[in-house]
Amino acid sequence: MAIEIEQFMCREDNFGILLRDRDTGEAALIDAPEEAPILAAIERTGWKPTTLFITHHHVDHVEANLALKERFKLRIVGPEAEKAKIPGIDDTVEGGSVIPFGGEKIEVIFTPGHTAGHITYHLPKAKVAFAADTLFALGCGRLLECPPPIMFESLKKLAVLPADTAVYCGHEYTLSNARFALTIDPTNEALQVRVKKIEALRAEGKATLPTTIGEELATNPFLRWADPAIRKNLGMENAADVDVFAEIRKRKDNF
Repeated sequence: MAIEIEQFMCREDNFGILLRDRDTGEAALIDAPEEAPILAAIERTGWKPTTLFITHHHVDHVEANLALKERFKLRIVGPEAEKAKIPGIDDTVEGGSVIPFGGEKIEVIFTPGHTAGHITYHLPKAKVAFAADTLFALGCGRLLECPPPIMFESLKKLAVLPADTAVYCGHEYTLSNARFALTIDPTNEALQVRVKKIEALRAEGKATLPTTIGEELATNPFLRWADPAIRKNLGMENAADVDVFAEIRKRKDNF
């Protein structure tokens, strides 16, 4: 793969992402949670970013924008719908926008729900998606600015990406998500196996990401609204898909 990715921890549970096109040397950051770990990653890899791609306006994703822009003269790109809330933004993108990056192209997917303007960056050639706080491993983002149907439609967009698409998320929430998932889908053998792997990784202090679309479709209750076992467990056998999703999200909020 021509795209190389360095994933690292920021703050308490945020992930920072530095990526580079091996063929051209062009490098970029996905979100800017905290300056020091990002600088350490740049020093460690030797990859000097020229662009900072922002997924949404929350402070734990934009805190280091201005410091990094001053240091590296970065171009900051972010969602048009949230441009007024993103420090230092230079260019805006919307769902359907295509951004050249080295020998790759980045497709922008509009994925509101966690915030009203949240976007996902998808690199189809490299089979990678940076979903930030829309889709988590075994979870999805809290619905802070939108009602359930909005997030439901966003998740449907991600669910149809190729199954082998690697998904990088904004936070290390997987262990708590796994424990909740078992309450929704307790008979899912694939989920049971995955939870054991997650527990082992976290016990060793290792990251649980990236995940894949295929793995999420098999185990993430927030993408499994049509599954008969989940519907039976919830007592919602005949409910609309969006209502099943909304009930799962409600239960997670109170878990």
